[in-house]
Amino acid sequence: MSSTADTKISPITQTLAAYIAAAPRKALPKAVTEKTKHHILDTLAAMVSGSKLPPGKAALAYAKTLGGTKEATVVGSRMQSTAVNAALANAMMAHADETDDSHAPSMMHPGCAIVANALAFGERCRTSGTAMLRAVALGYDVGARLNISLGEATFRKVGHLTHCFGPTFGATAAAAALSGFNARKVRYALAYAAQQAGGLSSYARDTEHIEKAFDFGGMPARNGATAVSMVAAGCTATDDILFGERSFYAAYDESARTGRAPDPSVLISDLGTRHEIMRTNIKRWTVGSPIQAPLHSLLTLIREHHIKADDVEKLVVRVSITGANTVGDREMPDICMQHMCAVMLLDGIATFESAHDLKRMKNAKVLAVRKRIELIGDEALQKKLPQRQGIVEITLKDGRTVSHHTEAVRGTPDNPMTRAEVDEKCYHLMAPVLGAKKSRTLCDTIWQLEKLTDARQLRPLVQC
Repeated sequence: MSSTADTKISPITQTLAAYIAAAPRKALPKAVTEKTKHHILDTLAAMVSGSKLPPGKAALAYAKTLGGTKEATVVGSRMQSTAVNAALANAMMAHADETDDSHAPSMMHPGCAIVANALAFGERCRTSGTAMLRAVALGYDVGARLNISLGEATFRKVGHLTHCFGPTFGATAAAAALSGFNARKVRYALAYAAQQAGGLSSYARDTEHIEKAFDFGGMPARNGATAVSMVAAGCTATDDILFGERSFYAAYDESARTGRAPDPSVLISDLGTRHEIMRTNIKRWTVGSPIQAPLHSLLTLIREHHIKADDVEKLVVRVSITGANTVGDREMPDICMQHMCAVMLLDGIATFESAHDLKRMKNAKVLAVRKRIELIGDEALQKKLPQRQGIVEITLKDGRTVSHHTEAVRGTPDNPMTRAEVDEKCYHLMAPVLGAKKSRTLCDTIWQLEKLTDARQLRPLVQC
């Protein structure tokens, strides 16, 4: 390609592509490296635990039909397949329920697709642990900025799936960096990513979470892996898919419907200085994001006032209007606000097991407590978004009323989990599947990921 052709590429695309290409050679700040380890381990734990849930089992069954060159490991199995197939399956496992991380400002779950691609292409390209760390942090930066540039809230409101758009580009960036692409090849990969970007926010109608696992994880992981694999095989593409006639931003300009035009400058704003992984949440509870704050408030009240389920006359939960619409009276335990609050009242805690016990949704004791729980979408809390705040008010049978307002949920940037807390969560998620010894070794390996010389050294630790 001539230098004359290069001058037709927009400055934003040039800057973004050059940044992605250089990312494997750029050291991350110490705090960003540490936080990236948290999210790699958290996502691995979601994959391992998710491998035994219906979406994970479905993903594994599908991957088995594909075969393919043995480039990367399908977590929780002895199977290896192409990087594309492994990334798809592992990402679905990572979002098999509500265990994985979330990035509130961009309205997406970044880890499931981005970490899945980093693992797959780390194995395929036999990269170091340091390169994987940098690729994951890069993926979060690119994916989050892409969604924000589109106007994440209004973009989602008209029906587009932010949970696929941003992660598709983030997964592409991570895989391209690990594949050693120069800026031109990165631009080609972005073109194939843009052509595949899509998704509808109708996922809430999926009652079994299998399509949702594909929508949030498998689809963007596959899109990114496919884009990079095609370019690695020699495919060329549009030099600048983001700008120009019939470009990405022209196609997805929803200003006529929303009143907000895309702001592509966000793509390169503060690149290298503002790392989006630092603004990403890790879930304390393995339940839907809108349920996190109420469970924290409820547990606080239970422990401060020694409350038992039989003591409660009425429990009122207030979250954002969007949150209430998302988790109100759902058919799955881990995304049903009323059910999880009832379980916590009865058990005094919420666990991975209780959040996935479908039979318990029909338990007479749970249903009796659930009748006393009211969920309200609160306009004031809606205005607090992307902060997912929650208020719980309990009226006790002795006439007392107690309440608690959670403004910063544990695991959010304003109230982050410690390494020890992340380690504890992840170890207990993985041990029932991988065994205690292997789970302990995997946790320790991720905490020292810089020492890993070949990503394939992770293979025996994630196989089952």
